[in-house]
Formats: sequence, structure tokens, C-alpha cells
Amino acid sequence: MRTPMIPDSDFARRIARVQEQLARANLDALVTYSSESEPASSRYLADFWPFFDFAGVVVPREGEPALVTGGPESYEFARQFSRIKNIHIHPLYVESSAPDWVPSVSYEDFARILAAVVGRPVRRLGVADWNIFPQPIFADLQRGALEAEIVPADDLLLRVRAIKSEHEIAAIRQAYWITEQAMIETLNGVVEGQAEWEIEARAHATMRRLGAEGTSYPIWVCSGPNTRQSLCRSTNRRIKRNELVQLTFGARQYGYCGNMCRPFAIGRVPDRARELMSVALEGVHGALRDIRPGVAARTVFQRYHDTLARYGFEQFTLYGPAHGTGTSEVEGLWLGAGSDTVIQPGMQFNIDVWLSDGEYGVRYEDGVVVTADGLEELTSYRQEIIEL
Repeated sequence: MRTPMIPDSDFARRIARVQEQLARANLDALVTYSSESEPASSRYLADFWPFFDFAGVVVPREGEPALVTGGPESYEFARQFSRIKNIHIHPLYVESSAPDWVPSVSYEDFARILAAVVGRPVRRLGVADWNIFPQPIFADLQRGALEAEIVPADDLLLRVRAIKSEHEIAAIRQAYWITEQAMIETLNGVVEGQAEWEIEARAHATMRRLGAEGTSYPIWVCSGPNTRQSLCRSTNRRIKRNELVQLTFGARQYGYCGNMCRPFAIGRVPDRARELMSVALEGVHGALRDIRPGVAARTVFQRYHDTLARYGFEQFTLYGPAHGTGTSEVEGLWLGAGSDTVIQPGMQFNIDVWLSDGEYGVRYEDGVVVTADGLEELTSYRQEIIEL
């Protein structure tokens, strides 16, 4: 973690906004779950990023929130870094191969934690991170909440996270600036014959040198036949002249995720890949035109779908042209056909256009923040067919 740039007052406002949502939903408390690979909830609510052990936040409808983690190492870790100073040690939040602690640790189950934090019988309880919440912890939560109704509450937390504060946007700008510099340096330094992992390593080194605390996800480089996959890993494959290469990079800074993707070729882009790139870029520019405050998400999607349909490419994509982002690289707010979202100032999106015909795959991705009267582009370097 780097020196914090988001003040304690911002975190206090987040808790207050969660409590407003809890009152509206008639919930007595919210419980979240975070791990090293999925830290978004604890980073957003407590500025705490767990590793080895796990973490959760309990937000009561009224009163002070609590951080739950394993111990004793994570307890001391949290005391230094967490913005929430009310910290509880739960035995199921400890790493999977925990030692016999010396001295012994005093653990609390959810019966004790909820009694201490909520302070009254729990009738309805919301759980965020529902699809990754571990069953043994959930079972203890059920026992601790007695007869309470437990309901999914990811949408509640998403409503709070959707609108970014000025401090968040400042952190987000840094994450995207670092990401774009890594893209620029990598494109300027790539040469024929490099292995995919060697190109990835250059991006990693640039991001770390510029102060990134890590990556937004396991970044990768893929080339030739590997490009057809939406998700991939960098391999030992060495890039060749006149073939497609895909760069997929993202720096994490202050808990916020940057992201930027570019396809390119050393020499000439293959003709079919060039056609995909041309249509993808039309989709990118259309999203930059259409994402505006007051516009319905489904309208943006329909215009994007119409663009692809003109070329017979509507089956070559997996989703709409943009998604929300923040402390998770994908943070809800998909601009899709079934979305009820109306775009508002303070929302942040990644314009994410992916097309694959089964032989080639291309992805252009850039970050934007919605302003009162339009968009602020966070990355924009070489939105074009790149031939080096």
C-alpha cells in the first residue's frame, strides 16, 4: 500500500451512505467478505487489503462499523492500515494452513460480533460479495443471527460505490496514468522475437517503477492464435512479424483499478484482424459519443449492437461496450440490453470492446469518468490500428 491520499472523512461518508441504504432496505446490518484476490469491499469500506488471512466489514444500520479478520498477524496488520479501528478476530477468517499460535488467540464468532456491533436483535441481514462468501463463514453467520432473514446485498453496496468522490477520482486518475505509461513504454520497446511473458514483464516493471501497488488483475500478453480468447495468460510463445498481438494491462493504485488494452502488429496486421480492429474502434468511438449523463445504459448498448450488426459482427462480442470500475476492475454497471442504469455524473466506466471471430480476437479498453456535461477520458493513447 502507498501513503493514503483519500481522507478519513471520505470513508466516514461511505459508511453513512451504506447506513442510509440499510434503512431504506429495512436491513439491520451489512456483512461483506474480502480476500487477497477479491479485496474490493474491505478496501472500499475500511482501506484494508487482506492477504494470507481474510477480512469482512460489518456495518450496522446505526453506530460504528467493525472490521473482521483473522489473527493475530492480520489483527496487528489491520490496526496499522484499516480506517476502521473496531477490529474483531474470527477463527474462520484465518488462512487455510494456520499455525498453533503462541500465545493463544481469543477468537469471536458472529454471535458475539453481531451482538457487539449491531447492539440489538438482527431481523434482516444483508450480505455483500454473495457469490464468493464462504459456506462455513455463512453458516456461522446464520447461527449468530439466529432467526434473521439473510438476503443478498451486493446491489446495495454497488449503489454507494457507483458515484465517485473527488478524492476517489484523483486516485483513479493516478491508476490510469500509470497504466497508460506502461502501455506507451511497452509499445515503444517491443521487438520481434520477444516472448509474451517478457513483454508482460516490461509492463510490470514500468508500473512498479511509477509507484503502482500492484495490478488490477493478472495482466497478460497474447499473440497469434492465443488472441482469440477473451481471457488468457502470457506464455513462452515468441511474437512474429505480421501477426496480431494483444496487450491487456491494468495498474492498481490506492485500491483503484486502471485498465487499458491495445492490439497491434509488428509489420502489417492480418487483413481479417484489421477488419475486426476497424469495427471495434467504431464501437469505441460510438461509446465515447454516447456515454453521457442522463442517457440510459440500454440505449448505449443498442447503438453499439447496431454498429456491430451493420458488419455482421453482433455475435462476435460477449457483452456491451462498457462496464463500471473502481475498487474492482469490473464493478457492476454493465451497459447492457437489460440494464436499468441511467448514467450519472461521478460514474466511472471502462469502455471495453471485445470482438473475436474464433481465429482472431481484439480488445480496446480505456477508462472514462462521467462529468456534469460529458466525459473525462482517462486513457486515449493510440486509439487506432497500431502497426509498429
